Amino acid sequence: MVGSGKKLDFWFWVKVAVVGFMLVFLIYPFCTLITRSFFSTKVDGFTFENYIRFFTKKYYYSALGRSIFVSVVTTVTTLIVGVPIAYVMSRYNIWGKQFIHIFIIMSLMSPPFIGAYSWIMLFGRSGLVTNMFSQFGIHLPSIYGKLGIILVFTFKLFPYVYLYTSGAMGSIDSSLEEAAENLGSNKLRRLWTITLPVVLPSIAAGAIMVFMTSLADFGTPMLIGEGYMVLPVLVYNEYMSEIGGNAHLASALSVVVVFCSTTVLLVQKHFVTKKNYVMTAMRPPKEEELHGVKRFLATFPVMLVTFIGILPQIVVIVSSFIKSDFTGFKKGFSLGSYITIFNRLWTNIRNTFVFSTIAIVFIIIIGMLISYIVVRQKGFAGQLMDLLIMFPFVIPGAVLGISLIVAFNKEPVILTGTAVIMIIAFVVRKLPYTVRSGSAFLQQMDPSVEEASISLGVSPMQTFVKVTARLMAPGVLSGAILSWITCINELSSSVMLYGGKTSTISVAIYTEVVRNSFGTAAALASILTVSTVISLLIFLKVSKGKVSIV
Repeated sequence: MVGSGKKLDFWFWVKVAVVGFMLVFLIYPFCTLITRSFFSTKVDGFTFENYIRFFTKKYYYSALGRSIFVSVVTTVTTLIVGVPIAYVMSRYNIWGKQFIHIFIIMSLMSPPFIGAYSWIMLFGRSGLVTNMFSQFGIHLPSIYGKLGIILVFTFKLFPYVYLYTSGAMGSIDSSLEEAAENLGSNKLRRLWTITLPVVLPSIAAGAIMVFMTSLADFGTPMLIGEGYMVLPVLVYNEYMSEIGGNAHLASALSVVVVFCSTTVLLVQKHFVTKKNYVMTAMRPPKEEELHGVKRFLATFPVMLVTFIGILPQIVVIVSSFIKSDFTGFKKGFSLGSYITIFNRLWTNIRNTFVFSTIAIVFIIIIGMLISYIVVRQKGFAGQLMDLLIMFPFVIPGAVLGISLIVAFNKEPVILTGTAVIMIIAFVVRKLPYTVRSGSAFLQQMDPSVEEASISLGVSPMQTFVKVTARLMAPGVLSGAILSWITCINELSSSVMLYGGKTSTISVAIYTEVVRNSFGTAAALASILTVSTVISLLIFLKVSKGKVSIV
């Protein structure tokens, strides 16, 4: 019994357990990271030395400037690409619309570093396209540096803008645009004055996802940046470098990254709140029929961009069957790369799927409980969980990895390099997908079914297990599939946390690319690609369009 006289029921202990999990494995590590950032090997006791060093030495603060520059430019380019595609896809009868939509989603689900690797294979110094043009005396611009990073990010991340914007454009009441048309407004003016302002919050949501993803990404600038130092790479170098590494400084740099991400997210939320529109699509926009040349002109640019976006997956699958060694690719086809990875890197493959499967089990259980508390259990605990569950979106994977190492690398709990810490990272980072999809399904469920069960004498725990959980299953499963896809493709946190026996496919791909073992890297990437495609198709089948990919 408690002071209020109410019995401590099942949901009280669930709240305690879930909040405790988030506090121990999310808040505590990050607070430990912040604390460590105020200490230094050069100064005894509490100090601002790391932050002073960051803001006074050009090498460090210029990395932040480069990160922001890349993220801003990438956000602009994805808007230029994604918004027009969303408009065309939602308003015109272009050819192959369903397939284009699936391919765009597929391009989003693969990790950015595979895109970087694929572009290197095509346009690198010894790339296929580079060598082809060089035979004719044509020298292509370098793919390395900031140009390559922005290029990879643009075609990898524009689906965020497309998905958010196309969904919003489908919910506009067509009477608004029809009224403007009756008043003499042409199509371009209607788009600029009616359509875009109404969907602006959704465009902003897509833009912020692009910005935060590009700001936090580690693999792409590491592979294709070639000295163009951005903040996530700097964090990695400072923490992992065997020569001159500074863990305290790395902690301070991590705090700066999180501060930037959080600031941008809060600004976006404030903007969306002021510009938000309530809209009910009583009359959704009708698809405009195009024929002949007009239909071709509308379809071709969309197909071209989609093809470029899906090209990395095509490249890795095709190149995985080409003969290769440590010097590069050879003439002819072979299964040698697959034989090599199954002989030499089988542990990485096994770890990826075992760790992800175990993580998904915990994600489903915890996700169900959090979804129910957020939607059904109103109050402080629900609000706290809703806030905590969004925090992993703000924390880059590399920063989460460092925070877990800092928190659990000393007695009495040492988890560094173990499978446990890898699984914990997967659960914390990927849990929001399942919570969001489960909450969406639960909000559509009539609570009277659960109330009837409890009124008949069934306990809250039994009601949840036998009634609520079963009804939530489709939504939770859809989110779990998305969590699974992102788990098997995770690099940024894995590369910080793995040990000799806990390396994953993503880590192996990164290592093989650094060693110029492109054939084995392609074979490993092909396994990820095929697994992602199969999982995505299952998601589309299970969700039946009721759960968004973003």
